[in-house]
Amino acid sequence: MGTTMKDAASIVIPVFNEKGNISELVERVTRVCLDCFRKWEIIIVDDGSTDGTYNQLKSLCQRFSHIKVVRFKQNFGKTSALAAAFSMIHYEVVITLDGDLQDVPEEIPHLLETFSDENYDMLIGWKYPRKDPFHKVLPSRFFNLFLRVLTGCHFHDVNSGFKVFHKSVIGEFPLYGDLHRFIPYLLSQKGFKVGEKKVAHHERRWGRSKYTYKRFLGGFLDSLTVIFLLKFQEKPLHFFGSLGLIIAMVGFVINIYLTFLWVGGIPIGHRPLLILGVLLFVVGVQFLGIGLIAEMIRFENKRYADYIIEEVIEE
Repeated sequence: MGTTMKDAASIVIPVFNEKGNISELVERVTRVCLDCFRKWEIIIVDDGSTDGTYNQLKSLCQRFSHIKVVRFKQNFGKTSALAAAFSMIHYEVVITLDGDLQDVPEEIPHLLETFSDENYDMLIGWKYPRKDPFHKVLPSRFFNLFLRVLTGCHFHDVNSGFKVFHKSVIGEFPLYGDLHRFIPYLLSQKGFKVGEKKVAHHERRWGRSKYTYKRFLGGFLDSLTVIFLLKFQEKPLHFFGSLGLIIAMVGFVINIYLTFLWVGGIPIGHRPLLILGVLLFVVGVQFLGIGLIAEMIRFENKRYADYIIEEVIEE
């Protein structure tokens, strides 16, 4: 493979309805691991597949060592699958890739070489050129451009599931909803060294893409969550409180003005400005309340798993 053999690595593969791809993927990943690592583990999370993927995985566990299979009770999403796998890994170097064979396992040595030489905390596999349909590529490019403008981090393919990173960075980013796609931004803003390297990409040969326009809309909304996390995670009251104070003060000034008019004998009950003043003041107070609640939630900092594991198979 042309790279120095590493000590150990954990390979994480979330899958959902990939019956036609998973056997070849495991075989190819295993061959790469034999050449690259002295010790390794492959953790595959079956995110509620309904097409027979789990039966394939059970057979693979009998054929190959170093494999652990985690089965979810139902489909909880990729972020939950990654969170479950991350809680089980043993080795410092972590590699994630998708289960659809569009990520090329043979690119792992090239990513590892750059990851080590450049001393990255995380390295993204930039799929170039990308072999996906136009209706999938265009929204993804728009989404990545949108994030580059908002965050100032110039990643081309933040949605890529092909990544290499240190185990030590896990816990430095939230894992719920669909926030897995924003991990590079969250780490970069915290001062970690995050880069990207072009990797080969293949067309999907079997199964259906999990991409939908609903996911695109959800990604846009999640991006707003990330912007808030980046700028106001430690002090949510600074965001909600500042906005609330501005709105409340505008309402307060309007109400003071109307009060002077009323004291001067001018009727104000029929004025729309009265409704606006009261509404702004009430909304401003509500924003202050939201900020205080967010502060209390952050203080408690309670985390609960948003997935249910039905079974774990390992050697």
